[in-house]
Amino acid sequence: MPVDMKECVLLSNLTEGRKAMLEKGLSASMMCVDFLDTKKDLEQLKEAKIEYLHFDIMDGEFVSNYAVGPCMIEGLREGTDIKMDIHLMVGHPERKIEYFNLQAGDAVSVHAETTAHLHRVVHGLKKRGVTVGAALNPATKIDVLEHVLDELDFVLIMTVNPGFARQKLVPVTLEKIASVRQYLDQHGYSNIIIQVDGNVNVENAVKMKAAGADNFVCGTAGLFRKDMDIVTAAKVLREALNGLS
Repeated sequence: MPVDMKECVLLSNLTEGRKAMLEKGLSASMMCVDFLDTKKDLEQLKEAKIEYLHFDIMDGEFVSNYAVGPCMIEGLREGTDIKMDIHLMVGHPERKIEYFNLQAGDAVSVHAETTAHLHRVVHGLKKRGVTVGAALNPATKIDVLEHVLDELDFVLIMTVNPGFARQKLVPVTLEKIASVRQYLDQHGYSNIIIQVDGNVNVENAVKMKAAGADNFVCGTAGLFRKDMDIVTAAKVLREALNGLS
């Protein structure tokens, strides 16, 4: 039987993608960066050894706001070697993924609420060799993950309703983190990382980690604070989180 080289390449990509996992640690929410001095913030994020730059991509459809886009991501690639974490808060992501020049090592998450074809979307991302996540809003049921678990590297749990910075934690999401961790473990997917996004201050981050979170998207509450610089804020967060290790 002749070998289909195209199929071999596809299988190789899938295998490599399966090895790619979201790193535990901190992801800096770039919608909170100082746009008048982005270079300074990038230098501090590098010094603080931040694991990812987190980009909230909003199109005014899924959430009533607009945020950063592909041009900013590509521009910042030239100025840093910190990995990119691209959070697609957009309607019909299957139509918009092509806007992005995705690279190996990128993490990309799509909201389960935004597409009728979640498996098709995450499977397509997996074939690109990126680290793939499914994002869930506070009220979204966990069982939407059931038939895409084998494609996922991480689950992003929104701990606020998406769209805007400076929101308060939705308290029930702490229970949801624990429920998702239990759900993943019971289904044999203990390797899948849980990322959390929304009001990740020191106090909340500690509670989130205790519930099962691994990666923390940090904005104005955690990293881009008015009372301390980014390097100090990251140190405070890590010390608090490491106290639970």
